[in-house]
Formats: sequence, structure tokens, C-alpha cells
Amino acid sequence: MKKGSTKKTVKKPVETRRKVRKTVALQSVMGMRDILPTNQSYWQQVRKVLEHEAEEYGFSRIDTPILELKSLFENTIGNNSELIEDELYSFSSRSKDEVALRPEMTAGKVRAYIEHGMDALTNQPLKLFSIGPNYRYDKPMDGRYREFFQADFDIFGEMDPVLDAQVIQIAHRVLEKLELTDIQFAVNSVGTPESRKEYKKLLIAYFESNKVKLPSKYRNMIETNPMGIFDSKDDKVLQVCAGAPQAIDHLDKESREHFKNLLEYLDELELPYVINPQLVRGMDYYTKTVFEIYSTDKNGNQYALGGGGRFDRLIGDLGGEPTPAIGFSFGLDRLVLEMKRIGAKNYKPQVPRVYLAQLGELAKKKSLKIFAELENAGILIAESFGRGNLKTQLRQANKIGVDIALIIGQKEALDDTIIIKNMVSGIQETITKEKIISVLKKELKLSEDFRKKNGQTRRVVGNVVKEKVNRIQRKKRK
Repeated sequence: MKKGSTKKTVKKPVETRRKVRKTVALQSVMGMRDILPTNQSYWQQVRKVLEHEAEEYGFSRIDTPILELKSLFENTIGNNSELIEDELYSFSSRSKDEVALRPEMTAGKVRAYIEHGMDALTNQPLKLFSIGPNYRYDKPMDGRYREFFQADFDIFGEMDPVLDAQVIQIAHRVLEKLELTDIQFAVNSVGTPESRKEYKKLLIAYFESNKVKLPSKYRNMIETNPMGIFDSKDDKVLQVCAGAPQAIDHLDKESREHFKNLLEYLDELELPYVINPQLVRGMDYYTKTVFEIYSTDKNGNQYALGGGGRFDRLIGDLGGEPTPAIGFSFGLDRLVLEMKRIGAKNYKPQVPRVYLAQLGELAKKKSLKIFAELENAGILIAESFGRGNLKTQLRQANKIGVDIALIIGQKEALDDTIIIKNMVSGIQETITKEKIISVLKKELKLSEDFRKKNGQTRRVVGNVVKEKVNRIQRKKRK
């Protein structure tokens, strides 16, 4: 290199590092699922019926947290139950509390009853209604998920068996409203904790003598939770349970009288029930009445829809004033599945009969206010503010099946006018904005009255109108 020359430095291109995104598995967690819009009509029907019946029977709504202290469920459901040992979603929070996702609603509702002193409320017996998700680490199968939804009806403060009959009546009424047929209630009495002591001794002796026939999982339950063995769905276990002593044969006098009165009430109500002596339900807190709800298909297959029973000792056991109580829950997932199976009707939302179409920025601004005014006037209206093409909007209006389309363009926005168009006949006129509500109500009433009088659909009514217009036009041409 010659003296005085400078060395030219060539900069190497800096290699930019690309951020590598983690591959996300785009699927729901096992046992969870999305309830898509296509299924919402069934869910809406179920929720609508449940909430209506809760209101009709005087139940007040209560919502408790999904997350509770783990000890609440251990002390209510029972440490030795299969639910607590195998199915509870529990973990330590950042504050080191042992917490759990609720596996059922009764425990949280009882905790709220005690915590907020609800026993002092004047409207006793107190009726509480809840609806929401629960979580169990269970084996997913058709109609059973790890996240499942329940509706709970509970009555606090009354021992009378007439309330046992009433909650079964409420359950039956809900199913009737959902058009579910072939319903049956399996009922039993598990007595009191005192009467169960002797019964449990008999059960332990029986299961010990048949221990070799039981899978190892159930052998471990013989000493700790012998009644829980009845909840098994295993065919081998069911065969062993068939010969076991029955709780109904070992009831104390009070429980026997209570159960007798309940059956008399059910007979009076003519509700479909059978006595199932091996029905115990899976929770330690049940006393006296327990029941489950089934539907049956033409082949005799049974589908569980819900169940419940008395929990007269639970509030006292948790530190509250001794308070008798009874309740039941429906599995919403099961109700929806059963509705689909038998072809029951789903919820039909009210369909808008008016569509608001707009073209241009000024028209959009005007349309927002007009939309609000029509909604406030009780006129159900559809729109599509995001679409600028008028043809597309009118096609959407026709697809929805509205009677009338309101059209606002640049000219109408400046003049404070609106084009009102009959979507079937095609007849349209321009009116001032001030008249829109009165004109719309008049047009919609005429259309509705015509349908009621003639028993015809919107499409037929529109065709009648269109034919009349065509006849008038033909006469004019002649």
C-alpha cells in the first residue's frame, strides 16, 4: 500500500437475530372445551329455564368463588373420598395457602351462609340458586368434562320432608320445560351419622369377606370409606355391591319416618321414582334423603342428569349454628347432551325485523344515534357498521329476514331523512328522521297483524304485497 493511502474498512453486515417464537399447541387442555356459537342456543335454553324456575320458586341468586381453601372441601366432602384423593384440582398459592378449584357448589355456598350470617335473614327457609363451572380431574368421556357446569338449588333452615319433595318437584318441572321425557328419580335414605356407624361396621365386614373380588383401588376404601364403594361404575364392583347390606334396612326411627313421609309426598305429586337401596351419593355430608335423576332411552340405557340430598349437619359441623338443609344440582352439559339426543327444542332468540344500512362517513355518524334511539324505543334492529358496500349490507338484511331496511346515504345524512324500504316488495319511500319511530312501529304492526290474522310467514306476507304491487304496475302499463 502506498504511503499516505488510507485503508478502506469494509463493514461486514451485522447478522440480525430473529426471535424464535415458541410453537403453541392450538388446542384446549384435556377435559376442557369451547362452547361454540352453534351450540349456544341449547345452553341458552337451559339457562333460561333454570333461572325462570328458580325465580318462580322464590330462590335468590348467589355466586361464590371458583377458588376456595382446600380445607373447606376436605372438611365437607371427606378426606377419604375418591373426589378429594384423586380428582381435586389443588395447589399452593403465592401466599402459601392451600387452595382448590371447586369440584361442586354446596361447600362454597355453606361457607358463604356461615360467613355472612345468613341464618339471621328474615326470609327463612332461605332458598339460594347458583350456576357456574366446577372442576374435577376426572376421566373425560361423552358428557363428562374436567370443567363442567352445574346449576344448584339449595334450601336452608327447614327439616320438613315436604321440602325434599319440593326440590324433586322443581327438578322435574325444569326437565318438563326442557321437553325431556322418560325421566326417573332414584331415591334412598342414608340416615344420620349415628345410625350409619353400625351400618358401616356391617359394610366393612361384608366387603372384607369379598375383598378378593374387588380391584385394589376399592380394597383400600373398605376401612376408610366403605359407602363410597357404591359409587363405582366398575362392573366387578357392582356385582359385589349387589349383595351388600342396605342402608335403608338400618335407619334410625326419625330417618325412617322422614323417608316414609317423603315417599307419600312423591306419590301425591305423581312423580316418577324408584327406591334404590344402594344409592349413597359420593359426599360425606349427606344425611337422610339422597336422590339422583336419570333419563332413559328406548333401549333401557340410563343417562344421569343430576342429583342431591339433605345435608342437615354440614353447617353445624363447619362452625355455624346447626341448620338443616337440602339441595340438588343439574349438570348443564348432561342436559344439553340429552336435549340434542331426543331433539328437544333449543332457544330461539328474537329476530330483528329492521336493518339499518348506511353509506359514507357522515351517514355512519348519523346512524349510530338513530340505532340507539330505535333500541331505546323497543325496536330490535340489526346493522353492520363495518361494511361500506350498500349491496352487501342489503344482502345481509335479506339473509337475516328483516321486514324493513332503513338506508342512510350522504344525501339523507345532510337532509336528516331516511329511506325506508320493504325488503320483499321492494317498495321504498323517504321520510324525515323525526317520523322514523312512529312510521316504523306502524309498518311493523301492520305486518304483524296481517301474519296473525292469516297465519302466514313474513315471506308469504311479502309475496302477497309484492303481487299486489305487480298487479297495480301491470294495470298502469296497459
